[in-house]
Amino acid sequence: MTDNMWTLNLLGCWQLRRLGQPVQVASRQRRLITALAIVGPRPRTAVAGLLWPDSTDRQADASLRVALWHVAHELPGLLRDAQHLLALDPSVAVDFHGVQHSLTHAYAEPVPIEALRTGELLPGWYEDWVISEQERFRHLRVMALDAAAERALAEGDADTAETAALAAANLEPLRERSVVLLVRAELAAGNINGAQRSYRRFRSLCQDTFGLEPGFQLSQLMRSELQARVSALVPS
Repeated sequence: MTDNMWTLNLLGCWQLRRLGQPVQVASRQRRLITALAIVGPRPRTAVAGLLWPDSTDRQADASLRVALWHVAHELPGLLRDAQHLLALDPSVAVDFHGVQHSLTHAYAEPVPIEALRTGELLPGWYEDWVISEQERFRHLRVMALDAAAERALAEGDADTAETAALAAANLEPLRERSVVLLVRAELAAGNINGAQRSYRRFRSLCQDTFGLEPGFQLSQLMRSELQARVSALVPS
């Protein structure tokens, strides 16, 4: 089998391709393939319990056997079943794996902003195990975007910092650290009105959600900016 005979996209729209051509996959097999792509090699019993948690062990095992039979006959070479472990074949190229690696190492290795503004993981999937992975992936993206914003600010690149911080704030609107970075970037770019709008939007969200004011760092940042603007208007 040639390298990357199979490619699997989990970000944005789910898509399996064989030698570059899209392949239609039924729901049961799609869930099995996706689970192995995300959680990695697992014993049969673990995979059956993950995918059919509300079924009895016998029913879950039967459902898994049916899915495996279809994959083996319709998508040969995609999965491995050895030593009591189920796994994707190592040659399968999965977009999620590369992006996840970049996000995990974003503090040590600079990552292009466009690579961080990737699609959502499995949008429209609502199973519990998928939701937990979606939340973990979203948090990784936010932390990586924060790191990119901090790095750009340190390098004097206010525009890149603003792009990264805004993407992070859109992913987690109540994450104050991202909003602080966004306001700092807007101030550094001379976008005073934008910084004030970002602050007011976040303040309103905090009050509506928690009945609280923003934290000290963000409030102090805005007070300092206001004081600086007042001082600039006072004749020396």
